[in-house]
Amino acid sequence: MIKVSWKLSLFIFVFIPISGAVISFISRKIKSQSGEIFIKIGNLLGIIEETISGLRIIKAFNAEQFFTNRFEEQVDEVRILSNKRSIRETLASPMSEFLGIVTIAGLLWYGGKMVLIDKTLLGGTFIAFMAAAYNILTPAKAIAKANNNIKIGNAAAQRIFEVLDTKNHLINTGELKEITGINKQITFQNVSFKYDNTYVLKNFSLNIPKGKTVALVGQSGSGKSTLANLITRFYDVNEGEILIDDNNIKNISIASLRNIMGIVTQDSTLFNDTIANNIALSAPNASREEIVEAAKIANAHDFIMDLENQYQTVIGDRGSLLSGGQQQRISIARAVLKNPPLMILDEATSALDTESEQLVQKALEKMMQKSRTSLIIAHRLSTIQNADLIVVLKKGVIIEQGMHKELLEKKGEYYKLVSMQNLQ
Repeated sequence: MIKVSWKLSLFIFVFIPISGAVISFISRKIKSQSGEIFIKIGNLLGIIEETISGLRIIKAFNAEQFFTNRFEEQVDEVRILSNKRSIRETLASPMSEFLGIVTIAGLLWYGGKMVLIDKTLLGGTFIAFMAAAYNILTPAKAIAKANNNIKIGNAAAQRIFEVLDTKNHLINTGELKEITGINKQITFQNVSFKYDNTYVLKNFSLNIPKGKTVALVGQSGSGKSTLANLITRFYDVNEGEILIDDNNIKNISIASLRNIMGIVTQDSTLFNDTIANNIALSAPNASREEIVEAAKIANAHDFIMDLENQYQTVIGDRGSLLSGGQQQRISIARAVLKNPPLMILDEATSALDTESEQLVQKALEKMMQKSRTSLIIAHRLSTIQNADLIVVLKKGVIIEQGMHKELLEKKGEYYKLVSMQNLQ
């Protein structure tokens, strides 16, 4: 094209960036609007998931209209933003076509003048130039259309990369070690931890000898569950250190650290699978006999055998086909099957009725023998009377510690907690 006519070529090469600028001006908000749409769609899916999972509560409080209104408001926001983005998207294509036609018209006028009036260009050469110019304009218009899709894709990718690029808040301080158990003790040494700017634990120090059972009690918000999260390294301490046999847990690989622990939380987390597979989650290679034995210890075997498919019963999403107490006993059986050196029970019996709680508590006491170290977090003080050490927390600070009888004789904070639960 340049060889044939540099003047006509200049016309083309000036047009392309001008057209790109015009189309870019039209579609400059597509990326930001796409990002807003993805955020709104995420919120919409969150409302749907929240509504389905909490359907019983919603119906119980006749709150259907409230959640319907939330859903409709979110749908309207998505619709309005999608329409605005679609307008910009659809404008880009006809605008690029229009600008292409303007360019071709300009070429025909100017090139025709060169052929018919100025006689500086042959007709056949001009036709060849026009064919070459058209081969440039077609991909140029395709690029303009693709630009919109790229911006939409960038908005989606940006949300994904925000997650992928999130820095791990767990910091290792040296060469990672592998451990297989607890030889001597677990030590919390001057541990302080805060969420945002509020300290939950302040200069907390505690020694848990191997094979001993230590119970943490106190009011809600006193830092009990936080200690469980710290020893499992779901969070790292802000100050102080946690040691296992004089090894800072920051120097221990997370996989081997959690491998020596069995955890039962107050919220039993089960999966839409069979009972056997849910129990075997902690030990995938466990035999049928080992799974059954773990279920017996957790007082789950009897109700499992009453089910139609017994251990092959699929329990639904989050165990929805089981009662709360049954879910908790499956969760306990899962921890029992792992047979870990350290057992962490965070309100493990909170969902059980009185009879089941007593049976499970006796089973757990048997399981905690044989040099097993146990950390129990409890509101129901009947579950920790036989603990080797009871630690009473208040606002992240130890205010009392000792055995059950010793603390009752002091008639302090623990005595008040026991009295409120009518436990003597």
